[in-house]
Amino acid sequence: MRAQPNIVGVHLVFEHLGRVLLQRRAPSVAFAPGVWHVPAGHLETESATACAVRESGEELGVSIEPQDLRLVHVLHHRAAATPRMQLFFRVLAYRGTPRICEPDRHTALEWHPYAALPTPLVDYTAVALTSIAANRPYAAMGWGA
Repeated sequence: MRAQPNIVGVHLVFEHLGRVLLQRRAPSVAFAPGVWHVPAGHLETESATACAVRESGEELGVSIEPQDLRLVHVLHHRAAATPRMQLFFRVLAYRGTPRICEPDRHTALEWHPYAALPTPLVDYTAVALTSIAANRPYAAMGWGA
């Protein structure tokens, strides 16, 4: 068996009063157009927490300190040729008010209860948020049996 690289996705889980912050992706984006998703991005030449800090500023206009992030879920996802390791970080504290900073990529920003997540929702995001609500730290999708 040969080693296969994984793309690493970093996801931000902002919570308030039993609700999670979700963005609706613009209809013109390549991935999941018009679908709800947590704020997220791909790991570049940085640590996972540095990516989370960067994405929080780029997508939401808020500032986060790395020590205010807690890894709460890992989802190993295989949906295409390259598998993805999706890391979900709970945001414990931040400065600023979340807002849409990339209107070409997102059309709405709303808080939703875990018990009533909107549809459509990115499939692996639904699995991860359900797992987070149940305190399950790991899930896998698309790997067969």
